[in-house]
Amino acid sequence: MAPAEVIIIDLVLIDGELGMVKLTADGVLEAIEYGEPSRYWTVKKDVLGFVVEGKRIRIKTVVEREEGICCGEFGGDYSRKDFVFEPFSEDARNRFCFRLRRYLDSLGRPKRLLVFVNPFGGKKSAKQIFEKEVKPLFEDADIYLDVQETKYQLHAKEMVTSMDVSKYDGIVCVSGDGVLVEVVNGLLQRADWKTVFKLPIGIIPAGTGNGMIKSLLDPVGLQCCANSATISIIRGHTRSLDVATISQGATKFFSVLMLAWGLVADIDIESEKFRWMGSARIDFYAIQRIICLRQYNGRVLFLPAPGFESYGQPASYRLYKETPVRDKALGYQGPDTKFEDLEWREIKGPFVSVWLHNVPWGAENNLVAPAAKFSDGFLDLIVLKNCPKLALLSLMTQISEGTHVQSPYVAYLKVKAFALEPGALVGEPDKEGIIDADGEVLARGRSTYKCDQIALMSYDKLQITVDQGLATLFSPEY
Repeated sequence: MAPAEVIIIDLVLIDGELGMVKLTADGVLEAIEYGEPSRYWTVKKDVLGFVVEGKRIRIKTVVEREEGICCGEFGGDYSRKDFVFEPFSEDARNRFCFRLRRYLDSLGRPKRLLVFVNPFGGKKSAKQIFEKEVKPLFEDADIYLDVQETKYQLHAKEMVTSMDVSKYDGIVCVSGDGVLVEVVNGLLQRADWKTVFKLPIGIIPAGTGNGMIKSLLDPVGLQCCANSATISIIRGHTRSLDVATISQGATKFFSVLMLAWGLVADIDIESEKFRWMGSARIDFYAIQRIICLRQYNGRVLFLPAPGFESYGQPASYRLYKETPVRDKALGYQGPDTKFEDLEWREIKGPFVSVWLHNVPWGAENNLVAPAAKFSDGFLDLIVLKNCPKLALLSLMTQISEGTHVQSPYVAYLKVKAFALEPGALVGEPDKEGIIDADGEVLARGRSTYKCDQIALMSYDKLQITVDQGLATLFSPEY
């Protein structure tokens, strides 16, 4: 293979000694020092930016750490390490800066970002994480930031629904998964959703769940931490993400993570009463719920993905469709599905839990759907019916490794569309359940936790369809 074309090469001073710097067309920056081995950087991967300091040029680089610190501590997979050199003339300095800037600009990295910081999520550390870990890296990469601090729930959704986002190259959520979901729903409710929803969305983990960013970083061996997530955004790589439309009549909710009903939803929502316990509240309440196990009547219907046609029994079902409306008048109305001629299947209750997932990780320590893909056009369905309590307790401890789906008590399959008909508790017809979508209550049945609060949907039949690859996320390069 022929060597790459040299874009620029110059004699310079490196630490006061004569040396040479070279930039090639394939984006390799080389520093040559007399008596020392050459040093190399791949601009695309290693160089954040550069700055001129008097006669010197400072190249701002990142290097991979052998050992990082997990999410919640300052650290991660990368550390900053600069390379400084001094060209022999102003013309040489300007020439090198021009060539390097032109190469960096050719990479398609974001230059202007809208950043939402949620100070209330998780350990309430988002502001500190942003100021100490995220902002310095974006500044080193010469990225302009428009920082908006959310003041209350749905604040980010309100802002993106009405503000001019055309001047940005992406939107970043310094939060858990909640602000991401708000941004998705806000953009898709706009009349110009087809244009604005092309903006890539980035996630910096600073909340309780962090399932989406864990799903992005884990496959390439990166830790779920602000350092790794920020570097991934700076590099500008993106990937597509399926978006699920949950419909009940004319009411819609756009989901990118999960839907849960039964045991998982009860634990997620009802454990809020023990929030003072921190993350231990989930495990504590899970044990309580398994000891006093609930089962729910109901039915799930689905269109199986290829290879999963043996699950359930044949069923008759037609997707509910609204009267078409003009795109100019309303936002996104869900995917244009044509499933009428396909064979629906059903599984009847009672159920312990029904879980529908779009990405592998539900939280940093929960590999709920190990076979889930970001943009395959399918959702992963996990159904748990009859299960002894001791086996269920063991099964719940396996979620961190994703081995729970191998249990004989679990049905794990992929679906193209889904409908849920939730019922009452077995033996207690006056008590119903909770439906949880992306970590928030979508519907509350009778006699449930905080049942007096109004939810987006009623505890009744709803359906879910998938739009393959509709959203775009900043992502590591796979």
